[in-house]
Amino acid sequence: MYSDLPRMKKKSVAVVIVSNGPGELTTWVNPVVDELNKINKSLCDDNTHDFTLRLVLVPCPNATGKEFLVANSWNKFELITKSKSFWKLLINPYSFANWPKKGVVVFLGGDQFWSILLAKRLGYLNITYAEWVSRWPKWSNEIAAMNVKVKELIPKKHKYKCKVIGDLMADIKLNSELSLRNKEKHYIALLPGSKKAKLSVGIPFFLEVADHIAEKNENINFIIPIAPTTDKSEYLFFQSNKNPIAKYYSSKIKAIKNIKDSCFDYVIETSKNTKIYLINKHPCYEILKECDLAITTVGANTAELAAITLPMIVVLPTQHLNMMNAWDGIFGVIGKISLINRFLTFFVKNFYLKKKKFFAWPNIKSKRMIVPERIGNISPRKIAKEVLFLIKNSDQLKSIRDNLHKERGNKGAAKKLAFIIANSIKKL
Repeated sequence: MYSDLPRMKKKSVAVVIVSNGPGELTTWVNPVVDELNKINKSLCDDNTHDFTLRLVLVPCPNATGKEFLVANSWNKFELITKSKSFWKLLINPYSFANWPKKGVVVFLGGDQFWSILLAKRLGYLNITYAEWVSRWPKWSNEIAAMNVKVKELIPKKHKYKCKVIGDLMADIKLNSELSLRNKEKHYIALLPGSKKAKLSVGIPFFLEVADHIAEKNENINFIIPIAPTTDKSEYLFFQSNKNPIAKYYSSKIKAIKNIKDSCFDYVIETSKNTKIYLINKHPCYEILKECDLAITTVGANTAELAAITLPMIVVLPTQHLNMMNAWDGIFGVIGKISLINRFLTFFVKNFYLKKKKFFAWPNIKSKRMIVPERIGNISPRKIAKEVLFLIKNSDQLKSIRDNLHKERGNKGAAKKLAFIIANSIKKL
């Protein structure tokens, strides 16, 4: 593909990549940067590069705080700026480095508006990778869309800017050292939440779900990817009497043990001898991609699971809505006030939940029920029964996986996006 590109004149051009969290860095930024370096290598006769690569990290509530260290360890960028420095960078970019007169800002994570602002501030072109929607097509010079549906949402007068390139997540390469292949057992991922508020409900509920499943089928292993904002001590805390919700569930943690020489870091043993394996690596798409099924709370994690086409059951036990401090955002803040808590509980149960059609991101985006959602006064036994049914009926799991794949895009997106970036540089 790169042989089709005309040779560029040697010039000082910057490719500035804007990104945010660990998932985007690993699955979007890294493969695109690798393809860009191939272009530099194929177009240069010596060690002089046609463009330099810079990474700008932007503020993000889902960031781990380790993004700078991870990206820096790759040794692929001339300059990396931390998310906490983003506003300072916008105000005075020259306090960080000299910036070439010409360049391209590429959106690969975060809020698309930040990349627009930075491009305008530097006087560079803007290229946006749009996974679900292009929010600022008027201000983007090029739009790389995951699929045709994204392009259809762009206003007609800006459609000419858009090329459908496929799904950056589709090119995830499995690490053979972490692979679950050739294992005899089924694997189910449990995602009880990432914030303390959600964990107060998720941990006792999901522990009991695992116990009920294990009681009926011993050929299943359970995995919990530990969220970067969480640690193993919180699993002990939220299953204890210190958590008022825990009293509604019978399952408890007997022990959490370290594991050596394994792709997992710890193992939970419940009071009913069910084993649940914990993994600290984030993101751990290599592991999740090979699971049969995930049981998850509502939230952004449903989008990540959809991206790797992992079938899921999305659960929201509404019997705990009176614990409004277990909610995110403004509901969690004002819900701590007793009278407001009661009003919000009534409002959510009788209006919000009934009016809202979908809660999982793949369902919201496709406007149809691709993955099952179980919202209401649900019990762990009921969820376990449905999981056991799906595990026995592989055709149903395959159907969910196929439908998730249809909502995504094709492979090869990283190479195509790199080609778009190189062509934009050629025009400068």
